[in-house]
Amino acid sequence: MQALVYQPFQPTDRGLACDGVSIESIVEHVGTPVYVYSAHAIRAAYRTLDEAFAAHPHAIHYALKANSTLAIVRLLRSLGSRADANSGGEIRVALRAGLLPAEIVFTGVGKTRDELEYAMAIGVGTINAESAGELDRIAAIAGALGREARVALRVNPDIDARSHPNISTGLRINKFGVPLQEARGIYRERRGRAGLRFVGVHVHVGSQITIADPLRSAAEALVSLALALRDDGFALEHVDLGGGLGIAYEGRPIVTADEYAAAVIPALRRSGLPVVLEPGRAVIGHAGALVARVVDTKRYPDGRQFAVLDAGMSELMRPALYGSYHRILPCRPRHGPESPWDVVGPICESSDVFACDRQLPPLEVADLVAIVDAGAYGSVMASNYNRHLLPPEVLVDEDTWDVIRRRQTLDDVLALEL
Repeated sequence: MQALVYQPFQPTDRGLACDGVSIESIVEHVGTPVYVYSAHAIRAAYRTLDEAFAAHPHAIHYALKANSTLAIVRLLRSLGSRADANSGGEIRVALRAGLLPAEIVFTGVGKTRDELEYAMAIGVGTINAESAGELDRIAAIAGALGREARVALRVNPDIDARSHPNISTGLRINKFGVPLQEARGIYRERRGRAGLRFVGVHVHVGSQITIADPLRSAAEALVSLALALRDDGFALEHVDLGGGLGIAYEGRPIVTADEYAAAVIPALRRSGLPVVLEPGRAVIGHAGALVARVVDTKRYPDGRQFAVLDAGMSELMRPALYGSYHRILPCRPRHGPESPWDVVGPICESSDVFACDRQLPPLEVADLVAIVDAGAYGSVMASNYNRHLLPPEVLVDEDTWDVIRRRQTLDDVLALEL
């Protein structure tokens, strides 16, 4: 049965609200476009996942790649979350949020030498290595620093996550990890290598996974490897299942946190090892919305209607990048029959489209709309294309709200240019 998911953006007699706080009142102070997040939704999503795995020793390392705004990371740290970082920059954000180096897992396909040196110098909890060559580079750097790096090897089990091809990471055609059948040999060949301490095994087969089978198969494959390595004498401390749990963008039933736990815990119990989880979207996705204003409307002779917003793919890339679906909610719906609208951005690209033929009430210039379920891979992917300025971000907590990132100015952007 599909569990009820807390939805923070709801209509009220004062128009659309986030946890009861009027969106219009926020826009009056900070303008548009603006990202608005619900602290309550973040807490609820985190606790749902944490409670689902209560029957097995686990550590949740929130994936900063989903949304690394400092106040969001601080909020999650206060709930007990650790961090999964995919770059040196994300490691530094985690530290500024108050996390300890030992609470950080460093993942990423192309870690630079500078990033690895930094991660080892501060003593991150685990480096998830992507290849045999990266393990060798880690060993060399650790030796030069007089340190021992805690490492796990990411394996590619050739499992189809059945999500969008651009975010599937566990197939043999993908660039991630090493083939599962080669992993045991890589560990064995580097047993006793100075500078390396093998503490775990790692897998991540994709993002926006909506069914349990790929998650179950990945856990079973990883645990089988962990048991084989234990037979080889490796004293592993954890298995890392990565992240990937999806959210219901279109309202369709998807695997819940409880179903996810039920699918993987039987395999985890065979290992006798704690599990590391790296959720991102599942924690932050439903909590955020991009609020924008209609700046133009037009109707073609064939009846096609366009609503042009002051936000586009420079603010929310996902629809242009993946053809992804986001619900669009008018903040104060007008009276009249719904009709199909193309909701688009102002960018000079035909891919700058949020929705086509979306059934919506009448829209007029100056109306506000909220593009919801945009907490993950929204602000973090924003750019300055067409010299757009990064939008502010607001966090609603109970009946108050605060700007947690101010609107970028042109002076901020040009300060980097000579």
